[in-house]
Amino acid sequence: MGTDGQITHLLAAAAVILCAAQVAGRLARRLHQPAVIGQLLAGLALGPTLLGRLPGGLTRLLLPPSVSAALSGLAQLALVVFLFAVGCELDLRVVRRRTRLVLNVAAAGFALPLAVGLALAIGFHREIAALGGPRSLQPGPVLFLGVALSITAVPVLTAVIRENRLQQTRVGVVSLAAAGLMDVLGWAVLTFALLTAAPQGPAWPLRLALLALLVLLLFALRPLLRRLLMGTAGDPALRLGLLLGHACAVAWATSALGLHSIVGALLAGVCLPRTTPEGTVPVVVVERLHGIGALLLPFFFVLSAQPVDISAIPPTGLLALLVVTVAGITVKVAAGALASHGSDLSGRERLTVGTLLSTRGLTELIALNAGAQAGFIGGALYGVLVLMALITTMATQPLLDVLLGKRLPAAEPVPRPVSDRASGGAAVG
Repeated sequence: MGTDGQITHLLAAAAVILCAAQVAGRLARRLHQPAVIGQLLAGLALGPTLLGRLPGGLTRLLLPPSVSAALSGLAQLALVVFLFAVGCELDLRVVRRRTRLVLNVAAAGFALPLAVGLALAIGFHREIAALGGPRSLQPGPVLFLGVALSITAVPVLTAVIRENRLQQTRVGVVSLAAAGLMDVLGWAVLTFALLTAAPQGPAWPLRLALLALLVLLLFALRPLLRRLLMGTAGDPALRLGLLLGHACAVAWATSALGLHSIVGALLAGVCLPRTTPEGTVPVVVVERLHGIGALLLPFFFVLSAQPVDISAIPPTGLLALLVVTVAGITVKVAAGALASHGSDLSGRERLTVGTLLSTRGLTELIALNAGAQAGFIGGALYGVLVLMALITTMATQPLLDVLLGKRLPAAEPVPRPVSDRASGGAAVG
């Protein structure tokens, strides 16, 4: 296939992917599920699970290797943009502003699932290795498997809280604040796990040069970025282009150092100057970043679903899916309930907090993708964990419907998070 033919095929594949993702996302929202659920299901449908089982090899016809390489680049760009926006929204001052209850919920909501995940990874090492897990009990892969049960997706959690009108309730305030802190912990531990699998990379002089460049990009350019954000007379398109260039540059630097590019994208957002009186990044900036991310993320969903063939998962994999799904929901609910015990929250409110923390969504898929690229997981185990992320997120709303039989007590007014204002909270997860 020549260059012109590849471009033509890429445009056709992009049209199918974008249309399928948007239709599936809209259907998911009508069923009171986050749009990310429908988009991920569309990705699974375009892979070996459905389209690949139809006559004619339609999956390979739609996504031949020559086109998959270009789509992979679009998917990585989507992750960089999305995590740059996530980093812009992370408020590291949450610890100073919230109560001991939030700290307890965040610590338990992260540590208990992490401990259960580590226990499963060590106790069932042989079975996990047979499904495509790590062959040896190295710290990095084991820690990664623990993190896989600990993740909570803040964007999809924001959407669930908004759609259930929990913004002004105590459980909504506590859950969102705790999830923000857990997000920081999760990315920190995931980065440490990926460091253990980083390749040897360039020689030490080049490493030092790249590290110096990373420091320059993150800190020395902050005054320039601050003036860029605060300038009102500048071209908005130019401002957005320079910010995306900053994100891509930091992502490239971390990738060149042997880390995943998502680490750099997140760091670029975290280190972006906060220029509003509230100490946040301007809403219009995050809004446009989310718009670009929402457009590109379907490519990531499709490529993430390509290795997943549900019909090829062996019986032991289905058993593992049952175990990790039940564990993924149970430990989050238990952590939220136990951590808030002794507070002024009722029993139903404590269970609601834990249920909200069990949402995983897109954040889990990004972590799984990074783990697969690092060689931590593969084969049927990758499919099992993708399905676990899908099922646990889908289960959140039905569980809330059971728990929210009565109106929950209100909390003090709290401003809506930037992700809720900027993207409606349902476009990403």
